[in-house]
Amino acid sequence: MDYEQIAYDIEDHILTITLNRPEKLNAFTNQMRDELIDAIDCADADDNVKAIIFSGAGRGFCAGKDLSGGGDTFNYEADGDQIRRDGGGRLTLRIYECLKPIIAACNGPAVGIGATMQCAMDVRLASDSARYGFVFSKRGLVNEACSSWFLPRLVGISTALEWAYSGRVFDADEALQKRFVSKVYKPEDLLPAARDLAHEFTEQTSGVSVALIRQMMWKMLGADHPMEAHKIDSRAMHFTGMSKDAREGIESFLQKRPADFTASVNTDMPAFHPWTEERKFE
Repeated sequence: MDYEQIAYDIEDHILTITLNRPEKLNAFTNQMRDELIDAIDCADADDNVKAIIFSGAGRGFCAGKDLSGGGDTFNYEADGDQIRRDGGGRLTLRIYECLKPIIAACNGPAVGIGATMQCAMDVRLASDSARYGFVFSKRGLVNEACSSWFLPRLVGISTALEWAYSGRVFDADEALQKRFVSKVYKPEDLLPAARDLAHEFTEQTSGVSVALIRQMMWKMLGADHPMEAHKIDSRAMHFTGMSKDAREGIESFLQKRPADFTASVNTDMPAFHPWTEERKFE
């Protein structure tokens, strides 16, 4: 796919996906959604990509849904579609299934889908000029992009409800205090810090190990007993323990040399992955 509303740049095994409608504060469109989903598909299929950073062009991350359609922007019956899947949810579900670690580098205002898409990312970093808003109640809408699942797990139910009930916009310091973001940086330091963190994820680590860890951590958030984690831990340890990457990881440690991991997430994932049943929209 030729991208028009995002930029796709790979350097040192790190993919930077930039929302790229700066004249509109990177407002979200259906085209941008489709391009983002395709970009994640491409990243998963490319063994040269070992980590992903999301950021925005210009002075904003994403101002939310493009509202140029006016009052019927969210009225899907107006175009003959009675029940249509939420576009933001399609994106966050794709992020959830991604095999590569994802870092949000929020460089400015992030409202609506601009905030909720970050909930599905692994680590959120912010510029001190970042602003967040789960503004749906002020638009007569509800939280979307699966954020009713993600957000309480990140910040707790009380904070999630406070932000959603009020719909107010809050700054990076509050996001840090409430643990929505892990660190706040000066604008010029944000992307270098995100890249440094991405290098920590990608250097001297097995891509298959990272992919499995990502899926295990996220998908165990909904488990009702630690036995569920024990089941998948046991299967994953059995598989990785006899893998070429485990042999290389141990031998390189004993020989005091850098590891050279060669397993691919496209050819060397275990047969039991994915281990959750497919969720279908009805």
